[in-house]
Amino acid sequence: MSFLLAGVAGVMPGPAAAALAVAGASALACVRLAWLAGVPPTPAPTRHAVPARGPLPSARTRRRAAGDPVTPPWHVAPGSADPASGQRAVPHVDGPTSAPRAVPGRPRTCLGTPGAGGSWPAERTAAPGRAEATGRSAPPVPGATTGRQARRVALSRRVAAILDAAVLVAGLTVAVLPLIDPAHRLPVALVGLGLTAPLHAAALLRLPGRSRLPGRERLRRTVDVLALGVSLVFAGWMLLPAGPVPPAAWVATGGGALALAVLAMAAVSERRRRPGAACCHAGAGLTLGGLALLVVLLAYDVPDRALSAVAPPVLAGALLIAAGARRTSAGERPHHGAAPAAWPRLTAPAGIAALAAGVHLGTAGEFTPAAMALGLAVIPPIMVGELLAAADQRRRVERLAASEAWLRRLVGVGDDGGEPALLTRVELVRALSLRSGGALLLVDVHGDEAAPPDGPALVEVGRRLRAGCGPHDLVAHVGDTGFAVLTDLGPVPAYALGTRLLTALAEPYPRPEGGTPLRVSVGLAETTGGDPEDVLRQADLARRRAAQLGRERIEWYDAYLEEQLVRRLDLERELPGAVARGELDLVYQPVVALADRMPVGTEALLRWRSPALGTVLPAELLPVAADLDLLGEVGWWVVDRACRQLAAWSEGGRELWMAVNVTPRELAATDFVARTATALAAYDVPPERLVVEVAEPAVGAELPTVTARLAGLRSLGVRTALDDFRAEHASLAQLRRLPIDLLKVGPHLVAPGGDGQRPLIDVVANLGDRLGVEVVVEGLESDGQVAGARRAGCRYGQGFALARPATAERVEAWFEEFPSASR
Repeated sequence: MSFLLAGVAGVMPGPAAAALAVAGASALACVRLAWLAGVPPTPAPTRHAVPARGPLPSARTRRRAAGDPVTPPWHVAPGSADPASGQRAVPHVDGPTSAPRAVPGRPRTCLGTPGAGGSWPAERTAAPGRAEATGRSAPPVPGATTGRQARRVALSRRVAAILDAAVLVAGLTVAVLPLIDPAHRLPVALVGLGLTAPLHAAALLRLPGRSRLPGRERLRRTVDVLALGVSLVFAGWMLLPAGPVPPAAWVATGGGALALAVLAMAAVSERRRRPGAACCHAGAGLTLGGLALLVVLLAYDVPDRALSAVAPPVLAGALLIAAGARRTSAGERPHHGAAPAAWPRLTAPAGIAALAAGVHLGTAGEFTPAAMALGLAVIPPIMVGELLAAADQRRRVERLAASEAWLRRLVGVGDDGGEPALLTRVELVRALSLRSGGALLLVDVHGDEAAPPDGPALVEVGRRLRAGCGPHDLVAHVGDTGFAVLTDLGPVPAYALGTRLLTALAEPYPRPEGGTPLRVSVGLAETTGGDPEDVLRQADLARRRAAQLGRERIEWYDAYLEEQLVRRLDLERELPGAVARGELDLVYQPVVALADRMPVGTEALLRWRSPALGTVLPAELLPVAADLDLLGEVGWWVVDRACRQLAAWSEGGRELWMAVNVTPRELAATDFVARTATALAAYDVPPERLVVEVAEPAVGAELPTVTARLAGLRSLGVRTALDDFRAEHASLAQLRRLPIDLLKVGPHLVAPGGDGQRPLIDVVANLGDRLGVEVVVEGLESDGQVAGARRAGCRYGQGFALARPATAERVEAWFEEFPSASR
């Protein structure tokens, strides 16, 4: 601005002032665009329905950051603090350290605590009931990997590079004016305009987020561009000096007017949907308009001081392009459905034409027939634009009215006309603002692919809700399949009301093909006279948790639940692509012979070393992977990595086995046996050295499939194991049917029974001998438990009292203490 003011005041020549001003702005813009073209942009954060909050650093992370030493994992006394995890070596942890407050009548759910991050490999193993298994094979979720993001990053870089070249050419076109002969300035300006326009077009057509417009939107955009373009051409004609017009001025005026119309309409249309792209379009329009003005001024051979008028649009255009490219490269998400602004489209063409006609009338005093015809040509596209805008508004109103009528018919007055219509969400929010106590129940109805909830079923849901509520309770319809009940009851009676409603809604719904039950999840939040939207959000969080835990249940909101849901959302955001990023890891816990404490095998335990979330254990990782359909990807990575590690240890002459955990869902894959055989062959691992474990409580209804897959694995030579054996009547019945080689039991069977009875481990050991199955006692935390398992005749043991889980390097170093271990 200082250079421009100096040029206007005559302190320095006009071309020099414009050149210096544009050179400074172009340099800033070029530096910014060059940086964007060379540095990958940061991906946009995933939006959640709850405020995004980062995970709190765990005690282990804080201790690691402070530099506290960590002792080797297998030299810690039983029951002492685990140096790697900051927790005591206890057999089992049923929940978090600080559990949510208990409420009478409310089922309590233990969700576990987040894993802690750390570089030291020692880990605390899970006790009986842990979920160390991995999943089955399945293709990755479309769009969940980093491929789409990588393509967007590359596209953003290319766009930034092209925009950098465009800004550089435009800046040089103005900056070189003082350095060349006045006779050569017009050709230079024409060349600059001719190069800048295609560069801008190539960049703007490649901006990320651009989508194909529907036919009606393309028609409206064409009419708007035509109206503004004709008005700009008319304005340029009116403002040109009287007399013959140089050809260069005609080309620059007509072409610049049409280009400015296209870019201006694009900027107005994208202003709400893609603000960054709108800035880029506006900046390109200003730059091309400034260069067109430069060509016109040079064609009329105006004084040098007038050339300063070129600098402001070119300067502003460069800065706008840099700002828009930065916002676009940062990963802005298109806001679909945003209504376009109508007033610039309709009023700008008429205003520009009227203003240009007024200026021309004041200076020239008359209009030529050609000018009058061109001015009248502005009117038809403006009228068509008005008609299109009115039609769009009418359709929008009709859609809203139809949607409201459908909802009212769906849950409104019954056939007998005796029941009132349900409240809408707006009416529910108004009612919440008037309540200072009570509770809000959010009810969500779920169907399946074969029988999704339809209109008649939802009408029946509304009827059952009215019938189950009291006379002073309010029932509302808050979504396609969502309902709400606002009651004056206290929290505990409201929970009981929710339980009764859950039972009533679970009854089958009539259909032509027969009664079909629908699954229901209910969230409960207390109304304390606060913000109604906060109450709705809290109830919705509780409803989401109920849906995550299997539906057909009611969940009560509290702060602990919200923390766990935020944690869950963070896991769902970070887990896709974890395998490709190399964030998964395995730790290995040795299995030893109880007679001489010699190692005979190891168990591979999965860990997710997330840079953002720390170390995530399988109990927290696998449910998220199952919901995202990533169990197959994770599971086959575990099998492959375990076989590779087993092959590496085999080179030293140690004949150890490696156990990997699987789930019934993983075993159900038709190619599980074949892919296991492929992994063994790829690393030349003898089949008998691999042990596939499946948890006994998870077998359940999948017993026939699990039996068939385990039999197929044994036919390859792979050994099989039943993990977490509970020694119950049903467990004993399953044990005879399952083809297994190893039986893994928990330390609770080692303790003596009540009334002086023998420990159950004696019974299990005798049963194992009869069935020809080796018994492995896991979770041994003390020397007393080790001695009890040995007295019972168990051959193998596993637990903190024997060896802790660690990385492959640490376990291999531990193996060096037993050079004769070869079993």
